Order: sequence, then C-alpha cells, then structure tokens
Amino acid sequence: MNLSCESLDIKEYLTQTDEIDYNHPLIAELISKLVASSQNQEDLIKRSYEFVRDEIHHSWDIQSSRITCSASETLVYKEGICYAKANLLCAILRGAGIPSGFCYQRLTVGDTPDTGYCIHALNAVYIQKLDAWIRLDARGNKPGIHAEFSLHEEKLAFPIRKDYDEADYLTIYSIPNARTTQALKQNIDCIKMYLHGLPDQL
Repeated sequence: MNLSCESLDIKEYLTQTDEIDYNHPLIAELISKLVASSQNQEDLIKRSYEFVRDEIHHSWDIQSSRITCSASETLVYKEGICYAKANLLCAILRGAGIPSGFCYQRLTVGDTPDTGYCIHALNAVYIQKLDAWIRLDARGNKPGIHAEFSLHEEKLAFPIRKDYDEADYLTIYSIPNARTTQALKQNIDCIKMYLHGLPDQL
C-alpha cells in the first residue's frame, strides 16, 4: 500500500486541535494507563487501537441518536461513528508522542451501490522500528466486520470493491477532513446523519 503524507513535517502529525484534544484530563489519564500497561511502543499502539475499537461503541451499531465529535467527547460518552473514533485514536497516539493521522475510503452506505456512498474514516500511525506508516481501522468489529492490528498485513474493516466504485484514498492527512467534521457539527440525530448526512466525496 503506497501511502503518502499530506505534510513532510512529522510535527504536523503530533499537533493538538479542537477535535484531537489530547490534553483533556480524561484522555491524559487514559494515555497514562495505556503507557503503564504496555511493553513497548508497538504494544502501546496495539492497546490504544484495541481500546477505541472495542470499548467505544459505534453509534450506528447501538442505534444511538447521539453525535460525538472531539476525542474527549467520544471518550466521555464512549460512542461515536468512525469520524469521532478516529479523532479519539489519533488523540491517544499523539498524546503519547506517536505520529498519527487520518485516511479515508469511499464506500457504499449499505451493501450495494443503490444505497448511495459515504466517506469512511480510519487512522494511519507511524511505526518507528519499521520507518513506515500503517493504517488501522478502529470502527469496531461485529458479524461481517473484523479489523485487527497488524504490522505487516492490513486487516481493515472494509475491503474496497472497485466494481462498486468504492475507493481508497492513500493520503495521510494531519487533520480531520473538513466535510466529515462539518457533518458531525451540523447534524443533531446520528441515525438520520448516518443514512442521509454523510459526505460522499472528500
């Protein structure tokens, strides 16, 4: 997978923003716990990823109308769609000093193209010992979706189906896409947003 960074300045992938608010006390506390229980940097990345994947509910899966956006809000309510979960994983990693960013896919909303399309968010993280970036999808597993942490083989939530006009965007962005953030901030009902209010293009 030929990923490319939006910025050549690695510091851009360590910055804090309104959405990636890793200095929030609850996120700082979580980072401390994850660091204390990890054996090395790769283990910390894996534990951080699995926490967001498994402990933060995907709002659609639990049919919640709540919309979360910032990393701290997502942690407080322990739910969010992929955009919010990506913000949280990015905040945890950056707060621990590990460069991370955002990647995107264009997917069908349902199982087939007639359901329309949406932009799906995931993360990329820099693995120091490999001197390489890998993608991780913390969307959350369920029957039919099984993503895992892997250093050498991508195990993402959604394989791209080119015959359905789905697409991988291989740029690693330093901040969340403006359209994805706008969707979270302009809608008030997550279920309606998920069905009708997500962007279908970057």
